[in-house]
Amino acid sequence: MFIDQVNIHVKSGKGGDGMVHFRREKFVPLGGPDGGDGGRGGNVIFEVKATLNTLSAFRQNEKFSADPGKNGGGSEKTGRGGKDLIIYVPPGTVIYDAESGSLLGDLTTPGQQLLVCKGGRGGLGNQHYATSRNQAPRMAERGEPHEEKMLRLELKLIADIGIIGLPNAGKSTLLAALTNAKPKIGDYPFTTLEPNLGVAHIDDDTTVVMADIPGLIEGAAEGAGLGHDFLRHIQRTRVLIHMVDGLGEDPLADFSQINSELALFDPNLAKKPQIVVLNKIDQPDVQERLKTIKASFKKKKIELITASAMARTNTRDILIAAYRKLSELPAEELEESIPVYRPPVDPNQFEIQQEEGNKWRVSGVAIERSAKMTYWEHDGSLRRFQKLMEKLGVDKALREAGVQEGDTVHIGDFELEWKD
Repeated sequence: MFIDQVNIHVKSGKGGDGMVHFRREKFVPLGGPDGGDGGRGGNVIFEVKATLNTLSAFRQNEKFSADPGKNGGGSEKTGRGGKDLIIYVPPGTVIYDAESGSLLGDLTTPGQQLLVCKGGRGGLGNQHYATSRNQAPRMAERGEPHEEKMLRLELKLIADIGIIGLPNAGKSTLLAALTNAKPKIGDYPFTTLEPNLGVAHIDDDTTVVMADIPGLIEGAAEGAGLGHDFLRHIQRTRVLIHMVDGLGEDPLADFSQINSELALFDPNLAKKPQIVVLNKIDQPDVQERLKTIKASFKKKKIELITASAMARTNTRDILIAAYRKLSELPAEELEESIPVYRPPVDPNQFEIQQEEGNKWRVSGVAIERSAKMTYWEHDGSLRRFQKLMEKLGVDKALREAGVQEGDTVHIGDFELEWKD
């Protein structure tokens, strides 16, 4: 099944914990601290894989986690780093932060990578805290916490030539006639449910990628039918083959309707070069009206190619005309989205809120991260955390807010008792 938009949850690896350890060997009376550092947690990275053309793999798996780093060991042994998680996506995948809606990356080139969640730093072992005044430090760091995000992935098909038109105009039939694609073809009164890709051969050394874009109905730009989901696929194609159903009541009106929908969704779509094809000329009803239809298009100065995709009449002429248009275009430069500038968040900032009764909550990036990286069972680590609270001003702010002896202070997931 073709899936062009999914929401997934990704989580990087937590850093490994640093170790509190002392060297103990025979005949070495003053071994000293030798606790090793924790390993780095694995990153979450997206990478473009050319052989993929759908996001359907994410339908069965919506949660992805990188490996955590290993804990440090004695003899200054650093824990092994967590393996990075590589998530493969098809060319044309656009990645957004699902909560804020901000654009994180637009992946188009095979091999292109995007780091979305950075693995946590490994905690420092007690070897780093030895000083001339404290030669046996009983303190270390736990690993830095992981990062996690909810992401929205959207796929915009990357094709050189897109085939557009109303439902049942003959788009899938033309794609099958020109390429190796095998779309489901029939006289359906509704639109194809998914785009189809195929490769067309111009000559022995030249090929182009073609996409049959599902048929658009009136109101597609406002989200009617399946329009919104599929209009985005046309944005990446460079030349459009506009199929007009010769059996339609008013082919020129049908042609105008599709162009209106394109312009309403994205004004740039209406500016793309088009090859206009009047399909089904093998039908007697079309033959009777052919002269009148040609005249109506000529009056609007629209060059028309007559063809029958089913009978494969003039289909090669359509391909050559589209390729010539493609060759005339300058080398493609991917349009960069306008960057959204947000003021950087100071990690040292914090907020204090009084909850029910004698309970307080301290919120802030640096203070919460430090709480997670503290060994609460070691007195040295507790003193270090207390000094950090004083340095950040948390201690002073709590006193000014009115904290009392015995009150409970929550920092992240941790619950502390306040003592003067």
